[in-house]
Amino acid sequence: MPVDLRTRKLAQLAVRYSVFVKPREKVIISGGSEAIPFLVELYKEIILQKAHPIVRIHLPDVSDFFYKYATKEQIENFPQYWMDTVKQADKYIGVYTDLNTKELTSAEPKKITSRQKVTRPISDYVVNEKDKIRRCTIAYPVQAHAQEAEMSLTEYENFVYQACIQDWKKLGKQMDKILKKFKKNSEVHLIGENVDLKFRVHGDKATADKGEENMPGGEVFMAPLRESLNGWIKFEYPAIEAGKEVTDIELKFENGKVIESKASKNEDFLKEMLVTDENASYVGEFGIGCNPKITKFTKNLLFDEKIGGTIHLALGMAYKENGGGNDSAIHWDIVKDMSKAKIIVDGKVIQKDGKWMI
Repeated sequence: MPVDLRTRKLAQLAVRYSVFVKPREKVIISGGSEAIPFLVELYKEIILQKAHPIVRIHLPDVSDFFYKYATKEQIENFPQYWMDTVKQADKYIGVYTDLNTKELTSAEPKKITSRQKVTRPISDYVVNEKDKIRRCTIAYPVQAHAQEAEMSLTEYENFVYQACIQDWKKLGKQMDKILKKFKKNSEVHLIGENVDLKFRVHGDKATADKGEENMPGGEVFMAPLRESLNGWIKFEYPAIEAGKEVTDIELKFENGKVIESKASKNEDFLKEMLVTDENASYVGEFGIGCNPKITKFTKNLLFDEKIGGTIHLALGMAYKENGGGNDSAIHWDIVKDMSKAKIIVDGKVIQKDGKWMI
């Protein structure tokens, strides 16, 4: 079957740039069966770099079955074999696709959050132990995501490849200018339509994703000081987790903690997520979208959190590289439109109505 040359180019970008694979390294490539054409290209590229691929392919249509029929013992069973495999690897490339984005819509929220608690040490190791393993989550265009984005598959393929295959050095320099505005452990004030929220951040540990941790990259992100959030925010975009779409999320914060929450759809799931553990109701990340090639909301967080003129907050875990301060089994990003609001840093407006003032 003919291979889209952009697929091969994306594989080269992931292997040579995002996780910079070196000879003799062990490299995990993990994805669903719908991503096999891309996994094949990743495998070939890893071989060409004289490294050792470890392949993990997820079976289709089993997640819903698991949450419906798995016993308590099965849900609470820790996959030690996979933890051992991950700890042996030097690099990790996770391909983000779905066969059915609504597969877990009817699954019990409590079972999902319980499983997240069990497997958390694995995800925590992959995302936080950069001195031991480098990882990249990467997009690959599939029919299910095209449908969610309300595009034809051809349109969605063009959208994905344009967002990923671009001049990352040039975009990186632009994001570095934004980073400089946060390097003083800054006070941030988000104010405007549907938001009036103040907090402080670990500005000296703010980071730019230049396509090295996510592909596409294109965000500046940092960790708020755990107990500094005060105010409220309403998110215009839906938040999607485990196939559940939660809309019109509104959160009120006091001393860092969510003290009031509501949503117009799947509010029960929102409240279940907030009590996953004692830190799930605190914010672990404040991010700002910076990818100029992503201008449309597609219900795919890998893209949506990078939309220019948006910010996102993540409930739960704070990345160690950002200064940590909040450990949780969840890290749930929720995106907000800032086209009618301001980002004020240390008393100065740096973004107004989604446009940079720097």
